[in-house]
Amino acid sequence: MSNVAPPAAGRTHEFTTKSGADTVEVGRKLVRLLAPPQLMILRGDLGTGKTTLVKGIAQALDAAEPDEVTSPTFSLIHEYDGELDGKPVKLFHLDVYRLEGERQLESLGLDELLTPDALVLVEWGEKFKSIRKKATGEIAITAMGGDARRITVTLKD
Repeated sequence: MSNVAPPAAGRTHEFTTKSGADTVEVGRKLVRLLAPPQLMILRGDLGTGKTTLVKGIAQALDAAEPDEVTSPTFSLIHEYDGELDGKPVKLFHLDVYRLEGERQLESLGLDELLTPDALVLVEWGEKFKSIRKKATGEIAITAMGGDARRITVTLKD
C-alpha cells in the first residue's frame, strides 16, 4: 500500500459507492485517513452501511476478514487487533444505539479505550454529548437510492 500523508485537520473527504462491496473498499482506503489515535462517530440511518464500512477498515488493518465483522448492536463493543505500517492498532467498533444516557455510556469505559494505538468507531455516537466532545471526527453515510451511498469523512481541527 502506498503511503498517504495524513490529511490536514478539518479536511473533509467524500466518496460515493454503488454497492456494499464498494463501501467495503472505501473502508479499506479510509484507514490511511484514520491513523490512530482516533475516535470517530459513525453517523447514518439504519441499514446505510456503517458496519459494512467497518468491514473494510478491519480488513485493511489485517484485523479481521469482512465476514468476521458484525454489528455490535447487542454486545455494544467489538475489539479487533490489527496493524498499520507495522505498528499495532486496536480497532474498537461500538454501537451505542440502545444506551439510554451518559451513565450507561460511562459503564462501557470509553476513556480506557482511547489509547495512542486505538481507532474507535462509534455508531450512533452523535446521541451523546460526551462522545461528540471527544470525537476527532465523523463519518457520515447517506443513502442515495438503491445501494448507492455518499460517505463523508470530516476530521476535526
